[in-house]
Amino acid sequence: MLKIGIIGTGAIAPSHMEAYLSFPDRCKIVALCDIYPEKAEHIASRFNLNTDVYDDYKSMLERVDIDLISICTPPYTHADMSIDALTAGKHVLVEKPMASSLEECDRMLAAAENNKKILSVVAQNRFRTPMMKLKQVLDSKLIGPIVHTQVDSYWWRGHSYYDLWWRGTWEKEGGGCTLNHAVHHIDLFQWMNGMPDEITAVMSNAAHDNAEVEDISIAIGKYPDGSLAQMTSSVIHHGEEQQLIFQGKNARVSAPWKVKASKSKENGFPIEDNDLGAKIQQVYEDLPEVQFEGHTGQIDDVLTAIENNQEVLITGKQGKQTLELITAIYQSASLGCTVKLPLKSDSPFYTHEGIMKQATHFYEKKTSVKNFSENKITTGGNH
Repeated sequence: MLKIGIIGTGAIAPSHMEAYLSFPDRCKIVALCDIYPEKAEHIASRFNLNTDVYDDYKSMLERVDIDLISICTPPYTHADMSIDALTAGKHVLVEKPMASSLEECDRMLAAAENNKKILSVVAQNRFRTPMMKLKQVLDSKLIGPIVHTQVDSYWWRGHSYYDLWWRGTWEKEGGGCTLNHAVHHIDLFQWMNGMPDEITAVMSNAAHDNAEVEDISIAIGKYPDGSLAQMTSSVIHHGEEQQLIFQGKNARVSAPWKVKASKSKENGFPIEDNDLGAKIQQVYEDLPEVQFEGHTGQIDDVLTAIENNQEVLITGKQGKQTLELITAIYQSASLGCTVKLPLKSDSPFYTHEGIMKQATHFYEKKTSVKNFSENKITTGGNH
């Protein structure tokens, strides 16, 4: 029976708690920590948990019985909390984004390696049936080499969203929609299609003059073979219609699922390739559904890795790659240049201090609300 501690009991914590409670024979939540302990006590009561409550995470880490820590706090705290937990001999599941800078990621990876503990970064959308199936269809190579990818990470958030005390600043949130919303789609994109070798991007703040950070960015990734990827990150799109489209030389596939295959007439104009389309569709339909979806799926993966001494699907290295793409978007958009990947330690955006100094600051944060009375959040669709 693995013992679980959770640091941070805000909006995302219930997703972790519900997931852990789905496996009562494998794990038990024994400790909660929040700088506002009354929040932790309230959520413990809500879930009928008999747990200890802490207002200092370092005190919680002194417990030798805790095996795994979930970190559900603002991004600027992720690195220190993860490193402290790993050093204390705990496995760590840290919410997205992994950290506020690549330098912090490298320190987290070193702590995991030095202490021989698992470090996994939340990317729960990988654990959804449409995404697992799409990944396997791409791996089949039936659509041919990918020539273009379209990533639409469309969200909508009202003006007051950035009034929460830690949101809307480069210091505490680490960025805007590219980092904290599109991180899901950017993770899926790099998992399915690999890392491009250069990024060119622009960003703006079109509707939230109470935030330093961007509320929309548009980036182009280029691969060595000449293929391109366009990534739009937004919290100004009504309807929150989100999609990933992969165009191969032979066919296109996407989430939400759609397949279309074309072949060439003698004059070069298209005609439907019904045979290939049907073959790809059959492959998709024959693939099994995932047993556990979302956070539950990822926590099942982490528990299984601890139990069987194996690697998790989403490692710290994978988490860093996602942040590397986002950092390249910020560097390109802020400095007005194309950025080559991979980013090295000499990048002006490698450290949190470098980001604070170089990133475009759109507006000053005008309001700082301690907590919203409504704590329920939406997490978009399955795509």
